[in-house]
Amino acid sequence: MLSISDFSEMCCLSPQTLRFYHSEGLLVPAAVNEQTGYRSYTFDQIERAMLITVLRSTGMSVKLVRRALDEPDTANVLLQQHIAEVQRQREAQDEAIRDARELLTSWPEARVRHVPRMTVVSKLVPGPSAGHDEYDWDQADAAMSATVQQVIETVRSCGAVVSGTPWRAPAIETAEQKNRNRTTTGPHWLVKVPVTADEEALAALPGDVEVQTFEARTELSILVPGRSSMAKYGSALSRLVSYPLEGAFIDFSRIRQVLYDDGVETTVAICELDVAR
Repeated sequence: MLSISDFSEMCCLSPQTLRFYHSEGLLVPAAVNEQTGYRSYTFDQIERAMLITVLRSTGMSVKLVRRALDEPDTANVLLQQHIAEVQRQREAQDEAIRDARELLTSWPEARVRHVPRMTVVSKLVPGPSAGHDEYDWDQADAAMSATVQQVIETVRSCGAVVSGTPWRAPAIETAEQKNRNRTTTGPHWLVKVPVTADEEALAALPGDVEVQTFEARTELSILVPGRSSMAKYGSALSRLVSYPLEGAFIDFSRIRQVLYDDGVETTVAICELDVAR
């Protein structure tokens, strides 16, 4: 039998860690003195201790390690699932690092630009995009990307050409859309894909997409890097609102977000005051 100190030294696990593993049922001592509470281990338990250390070093939780040890037939599957989760976390961290570098190097600034008239194909993004408690940007972005891809494939299959970067806009163009937009089930967004096409190609498009004309306009825009979030959306709006305009105002009812691979550009239409009258 090995005392806890000897076992600790052999396995490179502190006595505190061994006591914790005991309390979690992960590594139960071979014997515990009822009077002193001293724990004793056997040489046979060194192998289990080593395996626990290896699995814990991958970042697996105690709960997951215990399941892998108790259900050895599923251990490899559990490890593969954990590896996939670690890779997702690393990708998210890498993206956050890139965002941080960009934001610390040069904070995004709003700019005025002119956008030409164009033909776009519009489609509702299936809801819901929002949860009951808070907006789920990841879920919304996933649904958005899937819908954009569907529209692009549909456009190309009909002989039209994608001629610009897709964007999303609030689904509030009709009374029905406005009513559904206020619910948790949505849909909450429309995707717009700029196209170049003749009348025959446009006529071949299916009924679940709508061909629209995007009128030329002057916009105020700001590009924020990385994936969408409420904080980034709020920061973009703050910058747009504070931008100085003379003899004009921002029309937030015509807001749109251009979807780039490395970020989202939030834009709003600029209206001259004399036009408003």
